[in-house]
Amino acid sequence: MSPTPEDLTIIKDDMIAFVEGHGMRRFHGYVDYDEVQCVMWETGTNPDGWKDFVELAKTASAPFLTMHSWKLEREELDELVQRLTHSEFSDGDDVEDARWLRAHVGKVGFLQLGWAYQGSMFLCEVSTDWYERYQRLLEMSEDFGGIPIDESDQDDEG
Repeated sequence: MSPTPEDLTIIKDDMIAFVEGHGMRRFHGYVDYDEVQCVMWETGTNPDGWKDFVELAKTASAPFLTMHSWKLEREELDELVQRLTHSEFSDGDDVEDARWLRAHVGKVGFLQLGWAYQGSMFLCEVSTDWYERYQRLLEMSEDFGGIPIDESDQDDEG
């Protein structure tokens, strides 16, 4: 059995309670590690490793933690399926993988906690296996195109 559940909603609720229980505040925001210097927390095989991360933030006197959660929305998934269906570079297996993800609509698949310290962001991320699959398909669909989203606007300008 995987230590990470298929829906991270309960872990998200636990994170909120744990952070607030330590007298810390939450700043709702996503930290993009391509934009700022980051250090990633490794939880290893401990599914509750994020608690050690929060306790370290408290010890470092972090006044707050950033917190972000991502839930799979039907519209996002439908758009991904459409792009993969119309892409020259994806195959039927990719489309089927994307359709398989419909079982996870409405579920939280990704959580990120972070705190700043001496010019770096320290991040702890928890994700499901299906979220990783979704991200792979999303990156593939963006890399290889599919249906250009603003194609009609470009024709109108010319």
